[in-house]
Amino acid sequence: MASGFPPQKQESQPGKEHVMHPQPQYTNPDYKPSDKLRGKVALVTGGDSGIGRAVCHCFALEGATVAFTYVKAQEDKDAQDTLQMLRSVKTPDAEEPMAVAADLGFDKNCKRVVDEVVNAFGRIDILVNNAAEQYESSSVEEIDEERLERVFRTNIFSYFFTTRHCLKHMKEGGSIINTTSVNAYKGHDTLLDYTATKGAIVAYTRGLSLQLAKKGIRVNGVAPGPIWTPLIPASFGEEQVTKFGTQTPMGRAGQPIEVAPCYVFLACNDCSSYISGQVLHPNGGTVVNG
Repeated sequence: MASGFPPQKQESQPGKEHVMHPQPQYTNPDYKPSDKLRGKVALVTGGDSGIGRAVCHCFALEGATVAFTYVKAQEDKDAQDTLQMLRSVKTPDAEEPMAVAADLGFDKNCKRVVDEVVNAFGRIDILVNNAAEQYESSSVEEIDEERLERVFRTNIFSYFFTTRHCLKHMKEGGSIINTTSVNAYKGHDTLLDYTATKGAIVAYTRGLSLQLAKKGIRVNGVAPGPIWTPLIPASFGEEQVTKFGTQTPMGRAGQPIEVAPCYVFLACNDCSSYISGQVLHPNGGTVVNG
């Protein structure tokens, strides 16, 4: 896989996958599904593109019924593309995939999403908290109250809100998977507020896993390194994009499909029934000792 990318910049968040060059890889022809999630219902926030899209695709290949969220008016095209992809790989006994538009930074919107999914499918077995946004700043002095609240609402408030409503419909054997970041472990000087939310997600994952252990619901996280997703051209300048990921020991950025199998593993009780409160690190070889 190539290191670095052609110069490109998107002027607003959330980024759009369909205008990226090259397109992120959300699937792999060598991936061999084996009904790991057959009969399960999964909700993936931010599932229209990037890592979320790859997770949805793998979950569908593994037999799950998949619902995902996206940002209305800004991610409509990516959401429709993802729906088509999911329909094309849906297993015969899974329900039709569902896309739900929502700003997840607010509790009432998270409740509405969960209610829509449960009304359609009866329950939720797997929750992937994945939606996120990030902005560059050279100094903490540039981060004002409005932006700090916006980033925290999307990146960590939504995890609390969506989880609290999902738990009403999640039974023993359920799995919650939270997307954090390598930046929670090694820091990032120009993504300070984003990095702070990702550290909060690690602590949230550990605490929630202890709280839900007695209910038989496992809670884990995934901490990706630099992955080629719409967040990248929407966050960084053209020159940074050309070098994106080259600082890893593997010398390149990862693709969403290189991250998604971590979520399959953590969602599948046959694979990870004795794992909770842990974080997997698909990050190109960066040692974090976390």
